Amino acid sequence: MTSIQPSTVFVTGASSGFGAAIARRFAASGARVIASARRAERLKDLAGELGSSVLPVTLDVRDRAAVFAAVSDLPAEFAEVDVLVNNAGLALGQDLAQAADLDDWDQMVDTNCKGLAYVTRAVLPGMVARRKGHVINLGSVAGGYPYPGGNAYGGSKAFVHQFSLGLRSDLHGTGVRVTCVEPGLADTEFSTVRFHGDKARADAVYTGMQPLTAADIAESVYWAASLPPHVNVNVIELMATAQSFAAFQVAREG
Repeated sequence: MTSIQPSTVFVTGASSGFGAAIARRFAASGARVIASARRAERLKDLAGELGSSVLPVTLDVRDRAAVFAAVSDLPAEFAEVDVLVNNAGLALGQDLAQAADLDDWDQMVDTNCKGLAYVTRAVLPGMVARRKGHVINLGSVAGGYPYPGGNAYGGSKAFVHQFSLGLRSDLHGTGVRVTCVEPGLADTEFSTVRFHGDKARADAVYTGMQPLTAADIAESVYWAASLPPHVNVNVIELMATAQSFAAFQVAREG
């Protein structure tokens, strides 16, 4: 088997965490990287670190018109996207459904589901026309395993899993590959965002255990993308060794 080296990679949510690590991993391989996110200053710093192979694109994936404009306006040397990494996403809050903040639910659905779908729809026609490409979606173990307070976040990641399988079916025969990468606990800004900036509460999530790192996820994404074109990895589910599955909950009377 001969591995391939993607030449142009579009990464959403590239300003921190998984996205920044994924951008670094592909840039290290010699790929051109379109690094998109909402935080322009962080993208500027990333481009300064990685050099001219990185094109920073300030973008909120929830803005459908802006997504399509960004893709159509890519410079010629970045226009033919080989790999799309749909990484932009977040969890907000961990309240039980009956007490959850609907604004948090809206933002998770708008970003994790609709934003991912917008970017995919904008990039796919070019891949199909060239009969090559790879869509890699960042899901989560939360999409398959429920936990208290995971409600809308888990539901949004279940969408990512099923949407990825649907893409595989729709893209049958086109040469375009699809992978869903589904991590467990990983130490990034994710928990800080989830708990609305409460760093102490976020840090407590990882107390006494070794979580996954952003670099671990980046390596998984890169591995799937660099396999020969005839190999499609449908799903990668990975967890820290210290994390496994909880017993079913039982409510007892008395």
